[in-house]
Amino acid sequence: MKAGIVHRPSPNFDDRPEGAPIDMLVLHYTGMETAAAAFRRLCDPAAKVSAHYVIDETGAVTAMVPEEKRAWHAGLSFWRGERDVNGRSIGIELVNPGHEFGYRDFPEVQMAALRDLAAAIVERHAIPARNVVGHSDVAPARKTDPGERFDWAGLAAAGIGLWPKDAAPIGKADDAADMLARYGYDIGDPAAAVAAFQRHFRPARMDGVADAETTGRLKALLDLCRP
Repeated sequence: MKAGIVHRPSPNFDDRPEGAPIDMLVLHYTGMETAAAAFRRLCDPAAKVSAHYVIDETGAVTAMVPEEKRAWHAGLSFWRGERDVNGRSIGIELVNPGHEFGYRDFPEVQMAALRDLAAAIVERHAIPARNVVGHSDVAPARKTDPGERFDWAGLAAAGIGLWPKDAAPIGKADDAADMLARYGYDIGDPAAAVAAFQRHFRPARMDGVADAETTGRLKALLDLCRP
């Protein structure tokens, strides 16, 4: 583990399912008014929530749950057929008040710390790029974090996750829901899945409508995932 990480253990974790690989990285924002409030909640046994790591807006990294254990960060979620996302993932919380308390940009020092931490995690567990996701990706009908201000493109440029470069718009596709399902989304609520995809990959538009640009970016991502 990288030197300089502060340890503040949370009691909120359990064992991963036997034999389950760690093959996902899920990113969140804390969505609370202050970092102190977030840490209190993540350490409160009654809250039953936690994360493996928290990164403050100063760039300080706090480890809360050992990576080999299951932290309780994703809740009811789904990705690429898997419903126990907690059982297969590492969860990182970024301190940010979120949409409820004054959502703001993520400082570069915070993003730099994330890039360092995430790169090490991805390498350590051989996490596929398409499995670097946001909470909103795995719970599109419930969550919006880390949100449209998060720099997914910059993260992908650092080799963490995917970004659809030079994606050409294509005609509005009737099979957008099928394409989203193939990429990994739960399409039980198709509009919510489209909006979550847009929040991650096309933040200028998050209306849940699969227009030509949205569909083009989705196709470009599927092309990146081909063997």
